[in-house]
Amino acid sequence: MFEHSNTRLWSVIAGSLLVTFIGAYLSLTNGMFDISVPEIVRTLLRIDSNKEHVLVVYQFRLPRIVLAALVGSALGMAGAVIQGVTRNGLADPGILGINAGAGMVVVLFMFLFQGQLKLSGWAAVMMMPMFGLAGGLLATVLIYLFAKDQGKLDPQRLLLVGIAVASGFGAVTLYVSLKMNPNDFEMATVWLAGSIYNANWKFVATMLPWLLILPPILWWKAKSLDLFQLGEHSATGLGVSVERVKKQMLLCSIGLVSASVAVSGSIGFVGLIAPHIARRLVGLRHRSILPVSGLIGAAMVVFGDFIGKTIFAPAELAVGIVISIIGVPYFVWLLIRSKK
Repeated sequence: MFEHSNTRLWSVIAGSLLVTFIGAYLSLTNGMFDISVPEIVRTLLRIDSNKEHVLVVYQFRLPRIVLAALVGSALGMAGAVIQGVTRNGLADPGILGINAGAGMVVVLFMFLFQGQLKLSGWAAVMMMPMFGLAGGLLATVLIYLFAKDQGKLDPQRLLLVGIAVASGFGAVTLYVSLKMNPNDFEMATVWLAGSIYNANWKFVATMLPWLLILPPILWWKAKSLDLFQLGEHSATGLGVSVERVKKQMLLCSIGLVSASVAVSGSIGFVGLIAPHIARRLVGLRHRSILPVSGLIGAAMVVFGDFIGKTIFAPAELAVGIVISIIGVPYFVWLLIRSKK
């Protein structure tokens, strides 16, 4: 049931990396003005002294590509874990209310403090992401408080509580955003739609620790996700401490989602679509699904960002909107397929 060819796994990984690199190549070479491949290579190797190329590549395009890949990878892996823990193929990180919690707190920050805090350096750049992270953690605390049933975390109740929390946070966000001045409202709308247009190396540095620490823990515990699919009683009988492992994996996935939302806003459907594609490509073994979901998520966000910034150039379409346009038909197809 869970076995799959290692050759196929490595072929899928290589293919996913190739697709991501193609997206990165297109994003590096195309934009407000095009840069040829030799010029890109010379700029990356610091051979080219053209200050315009150095500024565009290192300060605008490269951090945006790297952040897109990191965010997509985190959302893809988090989606695979949440679907595995809840045993629900329609589960998505956004359903748990984490995106909505982060969005609400960021909008409150914009409404109450934007333009009033005189900060510089790291503090100025990281203020909004830190509020986003705090919102994600707030949503997590509320979900844990209400999703417990007789001391145990019920997967189905988790989803229902997440939907309720997301609805409540969304209502507060809408109310506050309508009170904002036009400039702040526009900024909040773009952020809530899921955008990495203001990506920088500090945001990348913020994401890296989460992706260096949490995915190895998830991969190490991935065999337990395989056993969860047999049912919690069967997993317990096979020696898995179900509640402890469930909490550990959900906390890790929530950490990945919160970190992503903090730097990119609410990018939906990546955590839903990437695990489904991964399962179709490499089977049902979660030690294969997790890395492939991360790579597919990275490719989706990199390509989505490229499409968003070029299709309506010089205007930009938020990457979250691009992925939603693709994701909504796929979600409907999954619903129809699940009824068969």
